[in-house]
Amino acid sequence: MNNASEQLLSDVVAVLSDKLPEFNAERTKSILSAVISKYHIKKVEENEPHPDSDEKLSMFLSAKRLEGLSPITLAGYELELRIFFRYVTKRMESVTAADIRAYLGQFDHLKMSTVGRKLSVLKSFFGWLTAEEIIPRDPSARLKTPKQEKRLPKALTVAELEMLREACRTVRQRAFIEVLYATGCRLSEVFGMNRAAINHQSMSCRVVGKGNKEREVYFSFKAMYHLNRYLASRTDDGEALMVTERRPYRRLSRRGIQREIDVIAQAAGLARKVSPHVLRHTFATLTLNNGAELVAVQELMGHSDPQTTLRYARITEERKREQHKKYLVQ
Repeated sequence: MNNASEQLLSDVVAVLSDKLPEFNAERTKSILSAVISKYHIKKVEENEPHPDSDEKLSMFLSAKRLEGLSPITLAGYELELRIFFRYVTKRMESVTAADIRAYLGQFDHLKMSTVGRKLSVLKSFFGWLTAEEIIPRDPSARLKTPKQEKRLPKALTVAELEMLREACRTVRQRAFIEVLYATGCRLSEVFGMNRAAINHQSMSCRVVGKGNKEREVYFSFKAMYHLNRYLASRTDDGEALMVTERRPYRRLSRRGIQREIDVIAQAAGLARKVSPHVLRHTFATLTLNNGAELVAVQELMGHSDPQTTLRYARITEERKREQHKKYLVQ
């Protein structure tokens, strides 16, 4: 037997000796020793994740992968759960609501929306374990998601959008701005775009969004013009729509795309942070304010719920006055 097995045997015999007055410690130890010798036992240290967590995590991720969750979502789930396992080093059926509260309580420096996402992952994980009858109860069931700030990045004005365009110094930069704005795509969707997926005749492209859902997005004439200039300037044969500037050419990372937008925004002299999501928000706001139907914008953005699309729209005072004059029955 290894040291962990001997320690387990001694601990079990000690507990039985304490509880049972007539207990024969030596005989019981001899009998149990023969049984335990057939197993390899490893002691779980207090400061390391319980081995049980790896097994449960693997099962959970496999199930969610079959449900069609994207690799990005699955990677996010795994990261959040491994952080939790390092803090709560118990078997999953032993985790309590108090453990989860204590874990989330250490993130008081983070925004409520971030803490809410962490809790959402835990609810999904423990809810699944309970539904599959792997654990008897869900420790996260009675925990309420914290009230989140209903703030979204403010859309760029038409003037600010033009400032971004004017600040572009390369055909690559201009193509990035036009593609992100015209399609209203998420950063992950633009990151995954390939050259071959561009339909130049219909000026469209199919992208894979949240929940592994595919949809068609469209380019403007301006976006196609600058995109074609960018593609014509490239000397590589890579499949990615956006690639690095230096050899070996490869698909530009999400961080690389964000960094390029940051460079353009700084050159434009815009005081606030501009991100791909700000350009997505700008697409939604300007198209809705210009008279686009809510359902159409919802489909273009890949939202399953129209309420999500409405959160992106902030109608201008000028547009409100125009709508009032146009539609009020006198």
